Amino acid sequence: MEIGNQIKQLRLRRGITQEAMAQHFGISPQAVSKWENGYTLPDILMLCALADYFTVTTDELLGRKPKPLCAHRS
Repeated sequence: MEIGNQIKQLRLRRGITQEAMAQHFGISPQAVSKWENGYTLPDILMLCALADYFTVTTDELLGRKPKPLCAHRS
């Protein structure tokens, strides 16, 4: 899953430490590290808060790429 890499890249782009990010969300720096290294995933309830924090969409946070729409068949 892409979310760990996305969190790490977004955090580094903003120049934020794992400690500062953890403090913002009231979690441990180890939790952030585990997300970034793919050992655990953030709780689903945190997805919107994380997306807002990084000013991205939840799709971007999850690493989703838009798929071309299929033509409607009648």
